[in-house]
Amino acid sequence: MVSAEENVVLQGKIKRKKKKQVTTPRPACSWVYFSRDFIKEYSASHPESSGLKAATKAASDAWKSMSLDEKEKYTRRAREVWDNYLSTAPTRTPKPRKQAKLVTRCSPGRLFNVIQRLTNEQKAAVKSMGFGSLLDLRCRTLRRSLCLWLLERFNTTRRSLEICGERIPITPKDVELVMGLAASGKDVVNSGSDDLIADLRHSYDATNHGISVRLLEERLAEPEAGEEFKRSFVLYALGTLLSPTARLDVSPSFLHFLTNMDVVHQYNWGKFLLDRLVCEVSRFHQGKQRAVGGCLLFLQLFYYESISVEENGALAPALVPSLSSWGEDEITEREKRERELGGYGCGEVVCKKRCLDLDSCEFMGQLDRPPPACSTNNGVGDDTLLEHKENKVMMDGLCLLSNNGVGHDALLVGLSFPWFGWLVSCGDRFLLSRVRLSDFLH
Repeated sequence: MVSAEENVVLQGKIKRKKKKQVTTPRPACSWVYFSRDFIKEYSASHPESSGLKAATKAASDAWKSMSLDEKEKYTRRAREVWDNYLSTAPTRTPKPRKQAKLVTRCSPGRLFNVIQRLTNEQKAAVKSMGFGSLLDLRCRTLRRSLCLWLLERFNTTRRSLEICGERIPITPKDVELVMGLAASGKDVVNSGSDDLIADLRHSYDATNHGISVRLLEERLAEPEAGEEFKRSFVLYALGTLLSPTARLDVSPSFLHFLTNMDVVHQYNWGKFLLDRLVCEVSRFHQGKQRAVGGCLLFLQLFYYESISVEENGALAPALVPSLSSWGEDEITEREKRERELGGYGCGEVVCKKRCLDLDSCEFMGQLDRPPPACSTNNGVGDDTLLEHKENKVMMDGLCLLSNNGVGHDALLVGLSFPWFGWLVSCGDRFLLSRVRLSDFLH
């Protein structure tokens, strides 16, 4: 009787034997045909020589000394065999190449370490440029398995993530909500005459490869908080987090929009970040580069904010920008919950529930404008008095935030009823709490 274990081993041997019988060996090259003939003659004429080592060495020396004409008959023979092999061998379907490991220059940890060493004057300079949200960065490492999973589902043509059976569009305003970078203003243009940035290139020792990240780290270690610091900080933030390329250095093309540091806060950084991310991911999809550029941290945090892993798609309070919500502990807990559910993409899409679609509620930086009309199709009806109370609550809240110095960083979101989101001042950040409208109306 053959045991089950022995039967498994026997079946494995049979399969391997069948595989060897079916597989057609690849033809040899011209050198192999020559060496076979040469070694036979050499062994016959040198009976005292034992083994193949001496014969193979002699064949190699003879082959190297032969002219192309002398090698022609062996080359022709090998070509004929190869052509016959290609015409008779079954067509092999190539397996799709799958990258198991993500290579990226996006490194939130490097920027985090630099931020920890900034002085109060330097932090004030960062805020004056519109990059104050980066000072609340708490995440140090990317979850590369998640980023790679998202890259495979990132439709660069539609600028959307296709996950959980839905297509989730990504806009510059999503960048604003996640990263805290303005999604309005002048376009960031990183092109122009090289003569205009020649002096800046020289001051940063820029080569054809780029500007050294280590050089920028050394500059940022100095206590100076003026124009040079501002320029170095923006270059460093772009090169390590917001818009890294596939290379190790920072692109010198960024100097084109950093010639005048007084207008940096006027740029549409949200659009720039998204445009660069789409461009870099497209190049990665096309196989033009092995490493992935762009702000992958934004992609990671956007997924966390758009997909709920809580029961019944429950929404937890969120900070705006959400960059400050996600530290290492929160991300570790989130990843644990993802695994418990069976992996990425098993949660529920909640970006619509969060009412963070600013296409219909554009309040960022526009507190002097009256709120737009919002749908009340939630059973409230056309009660004029109720609508008046609702609008009064909204306007009172906006005035309260404005009078308390919240300014353009305040954001009112989710004006659909009976729920809406409200931002409450919380230092430099704002807690997005979920409040029932009836609490205000009674």
